[in-house]
Amino acid sequence: MKILFQGDSITDASRDRSDYHNLGNGYAKFAAQLIREAYPDRAFEFINLGISGNKAEDLKARWQTDCIDIQPDIVSILIGVNDTWHFADKGAWMPNEYFESCYRDILTQVKTKTKAKIILLEQFLLYTPDKAHYRVDLDPKIQITRALAREFADVFVPLDGIFAAASVEKEPTYWAPDGVHPSEAGAMLIAKHYLKAIKKII
Repeated sequence: MKILFQGDSITDASRDRSDYHNLGNGYAKFAAQLIREAYPDRAFEFINLGISGNKAEDLKARWQTDCIDIQPDIVSILIGVNDTWHFADKGAWMPNEYFESCYRDILTQVKTKTKAKIILLEQFLLYTPDKAHYRVDLDPKIQITRALAREFADVFVPLDGIFAAASVEKEPTYWAPDGVHPSEAGAMLIAKHYLKAIKKII
C-alpha cells in the first residue's frame, strides 16, 4: 500500500528531499511508525513530498508530478496555514475564493485521475500573542477546508480542534513553540490521530 504525505513545512519536517522515502522528523515519520506497528503483516510504501513554505497554489502547480504520477493508494493533505501566514503582514489576505479554487482543483484531480483515498487534515494555529490576529483570516479558511472535506475526503482529521483541546491540558507552546510548527509532542499527537483516521480506510 502506497501512502503519500503532502503539504507544507509541517509535513516536510526537514526531510531529505533527495529521497522521497525519507519522512523527515515530523508527524509523517511517527505516523508511519504507528501504522507499521498496527499492521505488522502489511507492506507499506511511505512517501513524503511536503515542501516547506507551500500554499495550496503550490500544491496545484506540482500536483501532476508529485501526486497523480505517483498513483498512491492513500494521499493525505495538510495545507493552508501559509495561505494565511504569508499574507499576515501584507495588509491584504489571500482571497478565500482563490484558496478554495486551488484546493478544490487538487482534490478533484485525485478523484478523477487516481483511485486514491483521501485523508484531509485541517490547518491549525495554536495561540501565541504574535499570531493571534491570524484568526480573522485563518478561521474562514478552516471552514473552507471542512466543507471540502465533507465533499471529497474519505476521512478527516480536525487538527485545529484537536490542538485547541490539547492546549487546555498543556500550554499551547508545549505542542508548537511558534504556534505553527509542532514540537515532537505535537507531531506525535498528530500521528496518533492520523492512525485513528487511517484505520477507517486501510
